[in-house]
Amino acid sequence: MEILKNLMHFIDVKYLFETYNTWALVIIFFIIFAESGLFFGFFLPGDSLLFTAGFIASQGLINIWVLAIICFVAAITGDSIGYTFGKKFGRRLFNKDDSFFFHKDHINKAEKFYEKYGKKTIIFARFVPIVRTFAPIVAGIGNMEYKTFLIYNVIGGFMWAVGITVAGYFLGKIIPDVDKYLLPIIMIIVAISVLPSVWHIWNEYKASKKHKHESA
Repeated sequence: MEILKNLMHFIDVKYLFETYNTWALVIIFFIIFAESGLFFGFFLPGDSLLFTAGFIASQGLINIWVLAIICFVAAITGDSIGYTFGKKFGRRLFNKDDSFFFHKDHINKAEKFYEKYGKKTIIFARFVPIVRTFAPIVAGIGNMEYKTFLIYNVIGGFMWAVGITVAGYFLGKIIPDVDKYLLPIIMIIVAISVLPSVWHIWNEYKASKKHKHESA
C-alpha cells in the first residue's frame, strides 16, 4: 500500500509542484535556458513547457509572476550565451562532424531564416523549433552588434517566454473545474509538442546511420 501511495504521489501533479516547487522552477529555468542558446538543447520542448507551466500556475501551484520572470530571464540569458558562443567559436561548427546532437543542417536552416528576416529573426525564431536554438549562434557568427541583438533578444524573449506562459495561465483560468483534468490535459499538451521533436531526432538518427552504412 505504501508503494502504491508513493506512486500516486508521483503522478499527482499538484502534489509534485506543492512539494518540489523550487526544484520545478530550477528545471524549467534550465530547459528554457538550454533551448534558447545551447546547440544541444534544440530538441527540448520549450513551447509546451512554457504553456504547461502557465497552465499549472493557474491552479496556484506556482506563482505566475515568479514563473514568468524566471522564464523570461532564462530565455534572455540563453540567447546571449548562444550569441557569445557563435561570435567566438561559431565558425568551427561548420567544420564539426555531424553527430546525434549536432547537424550542420540546423545551422544552415537558421542562416536561411536569418537571410529572410534579418535582425527580426531573433524575434521570429523564438516561435520556430530548432531555429530558435541556432538563431542567436548565427547572429554571433554574423557579427551582429550586441546592443542591437540585445534589443531584439529582449523583445522576442518577452513575447515568447512571458506570452506563452501567460496564455497557458489564462486558459487554465477559463476552464471550469480544470483541476479534475489537470494531469490528462498536461499529458496531451506535452505529447503534442514533444512528438515532432522525437520524430525529427529519429529521422536524423536513421539518416546518420544510413550515411555511415553507405560510407563503409
